[in-house]
Amino acid sequence: MKVLVTGGAGYIGGIVAAQLVAAGHEVVVYDNLSKGHRDAIPPAAKFVIGDVGDRAVLDDAFREHQPAAVMHFAAWIEAGESMHDPAKFFRNNTANALTLLEAMLAHHVSRFVFSSTAALYGNPGRIPIRENDALLPTNAYGESKLMVEQMLAWFHRIHGLSYASLRYFNAAGATRTLGEQHDPESHLIPLVLQVASGRRSFINIFGGDYDTPDGTCVRDYVHVSDLASAHLLALDALRSAQEPLQLIYNLGSGKGFSVREVIECARRVTGHPIPEVMKPRRPGDPATLVASSEKIRSELGWRPEHPELDEIVRSAWKFIRAMAVQTHATGEEE
Repeated sequence: MKVLVTGGAGYIGGIVAAQLVAAGHEVVVYDNLSKGHRDAIPPAAKFVIGDVGDRAVLDDAFREHQPAAVMHFAAWIEAGESMHDPAKFFRNNTANALTLLEAMLAHHVSRFVFSSTAALYGNPGRIPIRENDALLPTNAYGESKLMVEQMLAWFHRIHGLSYASLRYFNAAGATRTLGEQHDPESHLIPLVLQVASGRRSFINIFGGDYDTPDGTCVRDYVHVSDLASAHLLALDALRSAQEPLQLIYNLGSGKGFSVREVIECARRVTGHPIPEVMKPRRPGDPATLVASSEKIRSELGWRPEHPELDEIVRSAWKFIRAMAVQTHATGEEE
């Protein structure tokens, strides 16, 4: 298939784009490079620089490349920031997604894979979380994604859109060539590894009084390569279906690790001391988010190949060290 990948110069989008190319698909990356990196785009992919909210550029891209499916990764992702500037998230994540859907409809593209989030569940009523559990986001980021899922359900019902909504838990780790390079960085594992590499003096722990075994938040971590493989399985399911599909899946390991456990893992993997500083809770942070991914395992045969936290952290650490060597060799400043 020919696939338009919005946000395909980003962390997850770039790795999915690479897997699509490796699987024989034609890939068109659509990205405004506000957060992405040109070197994350697979050499075999075509590239369109543009904003998802720019309907004219979208129309040109659809006319020129005529994709058969869209994978949508372009979004702001910092939950904490969303509680200070919710309008930014509703504009980029929700309104721009509507613009993209309208363009798809106008150009008769009926397959859509959506990068969703575990933040939809808020403070869950049970662990592990299942896809039919209540959707009650506790931050504006989660709400902005929930509104897109609601739009998708209506587009499926009214226009026959065939879509898969993949609710990520915590994507982490790296491939040999691609890893997290957010600016600013907000994810725990790369932040902890920045301390180990000397780029930061300490790691902040936001809240030590949650109702968890050690008082810190518990999260489910899934290797980004395994996350990417789920997208290709979802795309194949949409392609082979005889009727419009509505697929909703959690993507996680089914295991929960606290902030302190992640820090201890990083100390073990890197061999470096990682000082920590306790900070107050951040608004909108649920105590525990752990997925049940049994649905996608049973329906699409998804099997994570990198399920262990040590392996996830080790892959991210290798990427950070490789980037440091590359930066030193080229004389670039970080």
